[in-house]
Amino acid sequence: MADVSTIRVLDAVKALAFIGDLSMGQPTDHSLRTSWLAARLAAEAGRDDAQCRVVQEVSLLRWSGCTANAAGFSEWLGDDIGGRAAMLAMRPGWGGEAEAQGRLDAAIQPLAQIHCEVSGEIAHMLGLDDVTQASLRHIFETWDGAGLPERLDGAQVPEAVFLVALASDLEILSRIYGFDAAQKLIGQKAGRHYPEALARLVFKRGGGWLRELEQESAAGRDEPLDALLLQPGTAPEIVADVIDLKLPWMAGYSRRVAEAAAGGCARLGFDEETRQRTYLAGLLHGMGRMAVSNAIWDTPGRLSPAAWEKVRLVPYWTARAGKQIDAFARETELASQAYERLDGTGYFRGATGAALGPEARVLAAAACWVALCSPRPWRAALCADAAAIVLRDEVNAGRFDAEAVRAVLSGELDGREAGAAERARPAARASLLSPREAEVLRHISHGASNKEVARALQMSPSTVRTHVESVFRKLECSTRAAATLKASTLGLI
Repeated sequence: MADVSTIRVLDAVKALAFIGDLSMGQPTDHSLRTSWLAARLAAEAGRDDAQCRVVQEVSLLRWSGCTANAAGFSEWLGDDIGGRAAMLAMRPGWGGEAEAQGRLDAAIQPLAQIHCEVSGEIAHMLGLDDVTQASLRHIFETWDGAGLPERLDGAQVPEAVFLVALASDLEILSRIYGFDAAQKLIGQKAGRHYPEALARLVFKRGGGWLRELEQESAAGRDEPLDALLLQPGTAPEIVADVIDLKLPWMAGYSRRVAEAAAGGCARLGFDEETRQRTYLAGLLHGMGRMAVSNAIWDTPGRLSPAAWEKVRLVPYWTARAGKQIDAFARETELASQAYERLDGTGYFRGATGAALGPEARVLAAAACWVALCSPRPWRAALCADAAAIVLRDEVNAGRFDAEAVRAVLSGELDGREAGAAERARPAARASLLSPREAEVLRHISHGASNKEVARALQMSPSTVRTHVESVFRKLECSTRAAATLKASTLGLI
């Protein structure tokens, strides 16, 4: 079992790579393969082991900011996943005439800013090298100075940015079009997106690297990173917070599910190992959500059969994560059972009671409880008493385990869910934000606009803007997504 107190940075980074690949519409080993190719390219270019390690870290975390701007891409393109996949594959419509490129850059610039700030902050929270952090904060800059978000000249950008961009292009374009066509497409970008000298190395050695990559899995080739460890108690929570950034109205959801599930296990007398495993499963159970576009999640009415089928596969993708990240194998298997029901009406397996262990039953009850008590685009949050009635009705219908529901509710109703969490955080909040700033932060972290916050808190929009600016200054960030991520880690929301 993966001990929550000793999760390696490497395992958390692999989880974030998996999430990023799903978010970008890529195969779930894309970042692992890119990492291996980038390290080979760096070594061929004469870079030392430390520099090779940096490009591996940057490759694995390159898409870690994707959840943070998914809402923006969904609003712009309609499909945040498909649209970004088309960009990476250089599908028609991306780039071209200067005027069209100017409009494209104007739309992407704020989204790139969000992505870069969040991915850099993730690397900082994970305690990674300063060069890794800086590279991620400039991951969309280009060699010719026309990149985003700051249009820095190539000499001002860490070289890892170009090594990783080129390795990613090699992996994606050769997979889609073949190596010969990939060389031509890379040649079109050489001298603009990355140095021509690096592109020439790919032309010379890339075909051999790809053949080697196919002969032996890249998934196990991370030895240079194996020594990475993390300070106790932060890695899985960071992964959970990144998962929840995909949908603003989900902020803090995974942490609350994990806490409710662990509490239910404790009240049922489960041993410490089972409690830890269930807690970690609660944090990770939403990993597969990245495979479904925000347009589906934000649908206010009934989902179409096709959309519902995509939702039903969410726990499947969560289970697949464990096949790629050995340290999380047992936990993601448990996490993938969060939406199963005792009568077989759940998903994705349609498992029935005999196949669902006691901790899976507790996790399912906890996930349902927290969801019922949280607002959704199609309904308001239920009060604790109303949510408890719904859960008990589900027990009577044979879908939930009575003891599991009773264990979850006994702790949650005693603390009145959010109230208990609020009381646990006053010291952190008081030491950094004023009560009003914390209130404003809580609203914007769930996707509210300044005008919506003003109406909810009976303030003027200008006063809200002042509070938001103060929050950004105190949290040392410039985007709402980064503020939400930092606030979650600090226990402010």
